[in-house]
Amino acid sequence: MFDKVLVANRGEIAVRVMRACEELGIDTVAVYSEADKDSGHVRYADEAYNVGPARAADSYLDHEAVIDAATKADADAIHPGYGFLAENAEFAGKVEDTEGVKWIGPSADSMQQLGEKTHARKTMREADVPIVPGTTDPVEDPEEVTEFGDEHGYPVAIKAEGGGGGRGMKVVRSAEEAEDQLESAKREGEAYFDNDNVYLERYLENPRHIEVQIIADHHGNVRHLGERDCSLQRRHQKVIEEGPSPALTDELREEIAEAARRGADAAGYYNAGTFEFLVEEDAEREDGELLGPDANFYFLEVNTRIQVEHTVTEELTDIDIVKWQIRVAQDEELGFDQDDVELEGHAMEFRINAENAADDFAPATGGKLTTYDPPGGIGVRLDDALRQGDELVTDYDSMVAKLIVHGADREECIVRSQRALAEYDIEGIPTIIPFHRLMLEDDAFVSGTHTTKYLDHTLDNERIEEAQEKWGTETTSPAGDDEEVVEREFTVEINGKRFEVDLEERGAAAIPASGAGGDGGASGQKPQPAGGDSESSSGGAAADAEGESVTAEMQGTILDVKVDEGDEVASGDVVCVLEAMKMENDVVADRGGTVTRVAVGEGDSVDMGDVLVVIE
Repeated sequence: MFDKVLVANRGEIAVRVMRACEELGIDTVAVYSEADKDSGHVRYADEAYNVGPARAADSYLDHEAVIDAATKADADAIHPGYGFLAENAEFAGKVEDTEGVKWIGPSADSMQQLGEKTHARKTMREADVPIVPGTTDPVEDPEEVTEFGDEHGYPVAIKAEGGGGGRGMKVVRSAEEAEDQLESAKREGEAYFDNDNVYLERYLENPRHIEVQIIADHHGNVRHLGERDCSLQRRHQKVIEEGPSPALTDELREEIAEAARRGADAAGYYNAGTFEFLVEEDAEREDGELLGPDANFYFLEVNTRIQVEHTVTEELTDIDIVKWQIRVAQDEELGFDQDDVELEGHAMEFRINAENAADDFAPATGGKLTTYDPPGGIGVRLDDALRQGDELVTDYDSMVAKLIVHGADREECIVRSQRALAEYDIEGIPTIIPFHRLMLEDDAFVSGTHTTKYLDHTLDNERIEEAQEKWGTETTSPAGDDEEVVEREFTVEINGKRFEVDLEERGAAAIPASGAGGDGGASGQKPQPAGGDSESSSGGAAADAEGESVTAEMQGTILDVKVDEGDEVASGDVVCVLEAMKMENDVVADRGGTVTRVAVGEGDSVDMGDVLVVIE
């Protein structure tokens, strides 16, 4: 067994992997950015290494920094979790080429073949797995999009090869949108997956989202662990996952599962992975009626990693998927046959995101967990990393925990979930717990007739607002809670080896730096925000211009600036594109006029309230 594993991730998934390692007797190594230096996964690990500043591209996505941390720590394997570098075939290949370090995941070749969607579609087609009509080669020209739309009809989905979860996917509803949406999809693919290749698919208007968990070893054994239903989504981001699907007959679920096994066999796949499918819903299906083997289903994509919702399958099968990932990486053979896999009862996973569902699911821009009291009891599992008193880190995605509930059947699972969500007490930040409680009383969800479009197209937002008012908790931290924090650097020597050590002093007067050894960059002054003083910051510069300011509604990164000084704009025109929580957001002008100041540029980081553009 491995002696030490580096987990190349953060938050709850990093802790989840570390817990599996601990049960296997393996030491753990965390990596962290400057923003995450006080985060839960750093506390949990046996040792931790700083890999760069808050910006993910300069830390968690930095191949060399992560591998260098593994070699420094003398780790003999790297587990990527999900997100960040988990589906990056180039990174996996670099790890495979690093002497003494193993990659806990599928091979880089398999990731290349299946993780990039055009390659995966070709492989599935050859394995006789149904695929949605679409292209199998990268698309470069908007004319290719319009030609596809003319042939197959609109809407058309443009998808990033390395994407997933709706990231890097744009929907084109008319020929006029083709150029802008193609540019946006390619930009997201480059920003999040280091790959700007995109492909096209016919966009299914009203499907269910069904996925099959796969685990395979190096000895040619492939097992599927049943299906999960991930149809409750908002803007292609899953919110509640469950298993088994409440909409499928046993015959249809077996057809889909066997298609996944064929696909894995054809690709020579090993380790954990998820084969995702779209199942066309019957608009006339009544409550209690199930989709049978005559229903159309299509291969969507392969996630060449562990998934957020792997916990649902673990609760149904009592199989620890993360442990098997580690064992497979050690060349162990799977210790169970397909016939041994049985799904017991029903399970649901609720993503506890730091968002206000009543405000268009706006992510929190900061806050502190003044109260954090998670639920317990039979059938309740919590995967988290935060603890009471922790500050919320908003530089990455908004999920702070996962609540997983298991019951003897779906009815008991729903009742138990209602109880667990009511017990979950979080104050200091907004969460979508009120939304989850609403869903467990929603007729469409309870009956299992919802589709991937239900939240975006059907659910009345007033009901979400009422739920937030009824069940929402305090989100304002107590006044005067901020502490003065002074950072200092020291050089220490242990057993003849020198280390550079950063120390923090909280809530006390600064200790003057001595002359011995230099000041180490500490002067006793409170650190200034990145970017210099207020006169040189974007907000300060823009304040000198006359007119009405367009400000950032959330913390994020500027991906594109659409206007120049002197341009005429109308109300509703897009002035720039802001990336926040891994999604692109158009920032629009509230009024028409002349642009007198552009305060930001591509790649700039901004905070909520920062001035972006001034219009007179």
